[in-house]
Amino acid sequence: MRQVTATGQTVEDAIQSALRQLNITEDQATVEVIDEGKKGLLGLFGSKPAIVKVIKQEDPVEKLEKYITNIIAEFDINIEIETRVDQNQVTIDLSGEKIAVLIGKRGQTLNAIQYLAQLAMQQYADKYYAVIVDAEGYRERRRETLISLAEKKADRAIKIGKPVKIDPMPSYERKVIHTALQHRDDLTTDSQGNEPNRYVVILPK
Repeated sequence: MRQVTATGQTVEDAIQSALRQLNITEDQATVEVIDEGKKGLLGLFGSKPAIVKVIKQEDPVEKLEKYITNIIAEFDINIEIETRVDQNQVTIDLSGEKIAVLIGKRGQTLNAIQYLAQLAMQQYADKYYAVIVDAEGYRERRRETLISLAEKKADRAIKIGKPVKIDPMPSYERKVIHTALQHRDDLTTDSQGNEPNRYVVILPK
């Protein structure tokens, strides 16, 4: 966290001076007025400059990158991180030779990292961001697998005439299941249970 104490003839002059030194805009800063100053007689005699302390707010995405970097450091592997921000979605792509370690069985380790990252981002940012943590295209491959799984489970539900439950998965994966089957008029889908063990149930009509 960087901060600058600056002076000026007015509070606004002092603030602008500090912002220039930090090379930031006012919406990226926290301003503390130390002394509002004093104009003095005829604007000359007995005047005192205004004094402010301006603190640069750390970007929430940068904080999130550091947080994930610290998590990955516990695995003792070299991983590269690439971050993309699209409106209210932050996508973090991980890549490296031992990426399978971070993915885990059925993506469980990657999902755990994403879950923690989402919680962290809620603390860092003053608005909502959806956080996606991917690893060398794993999410897309997983999406294709989930679509295939959804169709197989749906066919089974219709065949046996009973609800079929799918193993617990994160909300965005459940959404893939719901979306994949929403065109079917012979069944409905529902999410049941409590996080993080919430699951999809396929119910024949």
